[in-house]
Amino acid sequence: MHERRKINRRFLSYFIRVFDSDTRQQIGNLADITHQGILLISLHPIPKGQVIRLRLEVTPEVSDKPFLEFSAQSKWCQPDIDPKLFNVGFKLLQLTPEDTAIIKQINDTFGFRENRPVG
Repeated sequence: MHERRKINRRFLSYFIRVFDSDTRQQIGNLADITHQGILLISLHPIPKGQVIRLRLEVTPEVSDKPFLEFSAQSKWCQPDIDPKLFNVGFKLLQLTPEDTAIIKQINDTFGFRENRPVG
């Protein structure tokens, strides 16, 4: 896959659970996040181009709100190194300034290492 990411992401030391906001079903765990996109580790593949309203559980260290909700569009999906999982890249759509601040706080609190492309 050709890497087109313009902003470096940081892996998170804490997997944040991610739910489909409409169904309330967990669809995966957050591996990294910026104000532009996320990497989701999922039990199921998510088709490229699908727009989903996502809900992330957040902790008191990050926000007074118990969750963060936003729409995101899947840009790619590929098998994880663990054959039972999938890595899904999402583009975030229309974040509020408050959401952007929470994302920054997630990275400041739980980010531990740059997630840079290999090769």
